[in-house]
Amino acid sequence: MIKTTYKKVRPYTTKDGSEIRELMHPHVHGNRNQSLAEAIVKVNGQTALHKHDQSEEIYYITAGRGLMTLKDEVFELSAGDAVCIEPGTPHKIKNTGTVPLKILCLCSPPYSHEDTEMV
Repeated sequence: MIKTTYKKVRPYTTKDGSEIRELMHPHVHGNRNQSLAEAIVKVNGQTALHKHDQSEEIYYITAGRGLMTLKDEVFELSAGDAVCIEPGTPHKIKNTGTVPLKILCLCSPPYSHEDTEMV
């Protein structure tokens, strides 16, 4: 069984500027084909515009609200919303709410710093 405990996962800051907790990643936990992380964007904060050439990402908003830029589209997201980010698509998200914006990020293939390109 592959299992993690949220309280034991140490956060770090990614290239895009968000605080990340890798909840499940092959390099750490031994799963194979995808990664699962929680991203937190502070109030009035935003991630930098970036893309992943290999990974498809799914964002699922668990708390707060934000303004998502996905290529040429800009739209609102809030708790309960999900969006798929296709490989090679520039994207960023801005916290427009009054609480930290919390996002579950699923990546396949798994997230890697090498696959993150600032735009």
